[in-house]
Amino acid sequence: MPQPVTYRLKLNNGNSIPQIQLGVYLTEGQECVRAVRTALDVGYRGIDSAEWYCNEHQIGTCISDWLSSDSSLSRSDLFFVSKVQRNISYDATRESIRQCLQLSQMGYVDLYMLHTPKGGKEKRLECWRALEDAVESGEVKAVGVSNFEVDELKELLESDLKIKPAVNQLEIHPFNTRSEIVKFCHDNDILVAAYSPLVRARRFDNPTIVELSKKYNCLGAQLLVRWSLQHGFIVLPKSVQPNHIMSNVDVGWFEISEEDMKRLDALDEGLTTATNAE
Repeated sequence: MPQPVTYRLKLNNGNSIPQIQLGVYLTEGQECVRAVRTALDVGYRGIDSAEWYCNEHQIGTCISDWLSSDSSLSRSDLFFVSKVQRNISYDATRESIRQCLQLSQMGYVDLYMLHTPKGGKEKRLECWRALEDAVESGEVKAVGVSNFEVDELKELLESDLKIKPAVNQLEIHPFNTRSEIVKFCHDNDILVAAYSPLVRARRFDNPTIVELSKKYNCLGAQLLVRWSLQHGFIVLPKSVQPNHIMSNVDVGWFEISEEDMKRLDALDEGLTTATNAE
């Protein structure tokens, strides 16, 4: 059985994306470098960053150094994600992309996203045109959105867009399943990426999580990652601890039953752990 760290999903532009990626929110400096290096060493091939995280440079440097030490892999084997911080204008978004490329020295961004719907319809559509043009110029391979609700996605899809969003990134876990928007994305060939998939460790003591972790002889974090994978989400577990970075992808040896998936789904309480768009 292939290990989850190697799983890839097909995007609506024909490219593929690693289903498990390292989240690096609030991870900077050498801590970021060590986390990314550990992730690459254990098989992660996707790193999810953003302009707001202020770590595009560290990630790019780490990836370049790591690739130079392993001639069997190349830039095309890795998947680099970033996001524009604010929907200010077409020009500001194009500049954010250029800055991302300059800081990371990655050559291109595999997936670039609008980080937030804030700014209003006009600004959202103006900044989306900047993303489309970045694809046409070769700076970006695929484009997506983050924290967009159904109405905001409809607005985008019903506009005169040239490229559909490939991904919508949301806070999703059994305690916040977002079933309505997940269905809308599925129906419109948009993959869903789950950030804060481990609920920031706030529900590891939940009786159902404890019971099922014992049943499957796994950690609570592993159970939550496995839940996201079985729902077909891209999952973005964040950690700077080497043992956690490794264990979060060591979930290929068990499968949650359909009955237990329903029990986990039923934990939904609309819990949001993020104070800002991540």
